[in-house]
Amino acid sequence: MKGFKAFLLRGNVLDLAVAVVIGAAFTSVINSIVNGVINPVVGLFGTSSLNAYKSCIKGCSSGAGSNTGIYIQWGSVLAAVLQFVITAAVVYFCIVMPANHFMAKYIAKKKAEEEALKAAELTEVKLLGEIRDLLVHQR
Repeated sequence: MKGFKAFLLRGNVLDLAVAVVIGAAFTSVINSIVNGVINPVVGLFGTSSLNAYKSCIKGCSSGAGSNTGIYIQWGSVLAAVLQFVITAAVVYFCIVMPANHFMAKYIAKKKAEEEALKAAELTEVKLLGEIRDLLVHQR
């Protein structure tokens, strides 16, 4: 039980749990965007839902309300791919790109601070060397 408790209280497990919850909420937002915006735009060129796009490969009949046959429902695959692309774009442009920008600024600031510290150390060493030379010269 002690090991299990240690496992649950590790930071990365809690971070992962938070990420899953946020991911689930984010998924519903993306689903709403796809169903409320993308599908109606696609509906301008055809059906109002991508899920309606399908192709029959065997034994299809268009009887009254009967869907017999084997269908390839490529519309639902297309909808899933669009959802993935939208999710990836939102994550990239709203999370990854700003994070990379801020990290680059942070790294550049740290590098400038280190260079300034090195320059100050070199100036200090040079000044101490001059003082030493003056003391040696005075003797």
